Amino acid sequence: MNWYLAKIVYQIICDKGFHTPQFDEQLRLIYAEDNLHAFYKARLLGEHEEDNFLNKLNKPICWKFIDVSEIHKLDHLVDGAEMYSKINEEVSPEIFIRNTRLKATKLLEESTLQFIKLN
Repeated sequence: MNWYLAKIVYQIICDKGFHTPQFDEQLRLIYAEDNLHAFYKARLLGEHEEDNFLNKLNKPICWKFIDVSEIHKLDHLVDGAEMYSKINEEVSPEIFIRNTRLKATKLLEESTLQFIKLN
C-alpha cells in the first residue's frame, strides 16, 4: 500500500449560477495499492462529498464533483516536503504580499490562542 496525493475538483454553483464561475481544488491524501486504485478511491470520495444546501440568504448552493485531475504517489513522507505548488500572476503584487502577511499573522494569533487554551 502507498500514499497518494489526489486533486479533487468541485464546481460551486450559487443559486441559478449567474455569477463568476467558482471551482474548489482540494488536495487529499489517499492510501491505496496503486495509482488506479488511488484514482478510483479519490473519485468515490469526491462523489460522496457532493453537497446541496441553502446558504444564510436561503439561496441554494451546489458543490458539484467534476473529477480527479491529478494523482501523485508520495514515495516518502518527509518533514517539510513540498506537497503542492501554484504560481500566481497578480496585477498588484503589493496587495498579494500584504494579504499573505495578514493571513499569516491571523494564523499565528489563532494558533497561539489555541496553544494557550490547551496548556
